Order: sequence, then structure tokens, then C-alpha cells
Amino acid sequence: MPSRLHGHLWTIAPDLWSRMRPPPVPAERSWTLVVDDAARNWNVRIGGRVRHAESDTLVVVVHGLGGSSDSPYVRRAVAAVAAAGWASLRIDLRGADGLGEDLYHAALYEDLAAAIAEPALAGYRNVLALGYSLGGHLALRWALAGEPRLRAVAAVCAPLDLARSSAAIDSRGSWLYREHVLRGLKRMYRTVAARRPLSRSVADVQAVRTIRDWDQLVVVPRHGFADVDDYYARASVAPQLGAMRIPALWIGARADPMVPAGVVTPALASASAAVRVTWCERGGHVGFPADAASGVTVETAALAFFSDALRAAASGSAA
Repeated sequence: MPSRLHGHLWTIAPDLWSRMRPPPVPAERSWTLVVDDAARNWNVRIGGRVRHAESDTLVVVVHGLGGSSDSPYVRRAVAAVAAAGWASLRIDLRGADGLGEDLYHAALYEDLAAAIAEPALAGYRNVLALGYSLGGHLALRWALAGEPRLRAVAAVCAPLDLARSSAAIDSRGSWLYREHVLRGLKRMYRTVAARRPLSRSVADVQAVRTIRDWDQLVVVPRHGFADVDDYYARASVAPQLGAMRIPALWIGARADPMVPAGVVTPALASASAAVRVTWCERGGHVGFPADAASGVTVETAALAFFSDALRAAASGSAA
């Protein structure tokens, strides 16, 4: 059984190293899309980087809470996708690019659907989603929405039950990670508040000390939930995993200090047969040794899963 120290090491060290020496990425183009948010009468710009390929397959890579399309694990993912010969979109969720457009939440998959529908991406027949942490949760929610071109999803270290996961990261032993995530979220809030009306003052949000309080003060009023418990109940993928029909892969680390094994095992136990679960005995939160997933990287494992799903889908269509 991996130690807690092992999980902390593989969460912190790869992130620090990658920020000093960012993983290289293939040649890409800047990508933007304006989404009409009728609920607020806002036009919200989302962006990222796209790499087209002579392929009918596009992989959408989704970052985690407090991250962005430039997070090291996202960069590693798009490099792996390029090596596989597929196109990629590494997307910034609302506000994650620091341009102050809006604020995202854990189930706002509609922006992903809008992204692949825009003309530059609408021609890809097969769409796959690879999400990390909260981005993995978002990918799983998208998979349950019945997107016709979405063939498979992979979620790395994804929380599944938002109430359980927020309680875990709000615990005393997770203060370092909580502060790191909140620092990024508060920076995002300040940029949005500088150009759009929000329900709480910057001073109020700066005083937030837990993820639950962030969700209550920021996510709930912005996106129309009754309260934080309503948000967790309606947004969490956990109660819906039994209804999963398209191939889905969940990859996690036994020693993950941010999404502990005990937080996700109840939800994984209730998942449908379409959900494959891979536990890595070594690794932390979105940080793994190169051979953690049965001798290969987690990205290699995810792309192999995607290849199998595409072959199965093609075989089914031919039949």
C-alpha cells in the first residue's frame, strides 16, 4: 500500500518540475468561441489551443479546478494525442484563461458541446474527452448528456461525489492543496469582477478559506443553485454513473491526497459496466511515474482505451 508521503511527493514534485520546465507541445493555433449564456444575457468567450490533424478524431483535454489549458498535465496530454495522430483541443473553462469572462462549475459541460459544434471542429466525426481532476468530472457529466459524436471519455483523478470531495480537500491535512486551488480561483474571480457584475464583493471572496465556502458564495449564485448542497446533489456525477452507456475510463492513485480513494470508491462501485476503473499503486493527484498505469503513462493508457473504444464503435457500425 503506498504511503501518504508517496502521494504527496507525486502530487507536488512533478508539478513544480513541470512549471520550471514546461512539457513541450506540438504546433497549435489559438482558438476562441463566444457562447451565448441566455440565463445571464452574457456573451461569454472561451478559448484554448487547437491542433488539427489529418484524422477524423478530436480529443478535447479539460483541466482541473484552479488550472488552465496551460497546466503541465494538459500539455503532456496534447503531446501524447499528437503522437497518436489525432487532433486536439485543450480548452480553458470559463474564466480560467485570466481574461475575466465568467466562472465555471463542475457540471458545465454545455461549453464543451458548444466547442465541438463550432465550424472549425464540427467536421471531426469522432470526439473523445480526456479530463483531469474536476475536468474529468466534467467529461463524465458530458458523457451522460447524450452527445452524439462523443465516443469515449477518460477521467484522471476525478472527484465523483462533490460533497465528499469538497469535505476531503477542506480537511486540515489538505490545507496546502486547498490554499493552492483557492489562490487560483480567487485570482479568476478578481478578473471577472473587474468587468462583469457579480453577487459578492471581491473582499468577501478573498476571505474564503474552504472549497465549500467558494461553492456557496460564488458558484451557487452565479449558476442558479438553491444552495451548496443543491449544487453538489445536482452537479455530482456519482449518482448517475450507473446510467453510463458510452465507454468511460477512470484512472486514480491509491495515495492521491486530494481525491482520496475512500471518497470515490462508493461511486465507482455503483458504476455501470461501461466504466472501467484503473488504480495506480504509485502516484499522487494528476502526478504519476512514467510506468504507473501497468507499465505505461496514464496518458498512454487513456489513449489505448480510446483506440479500443473507436474500434468497437466501428465494428458495431459495420455490423
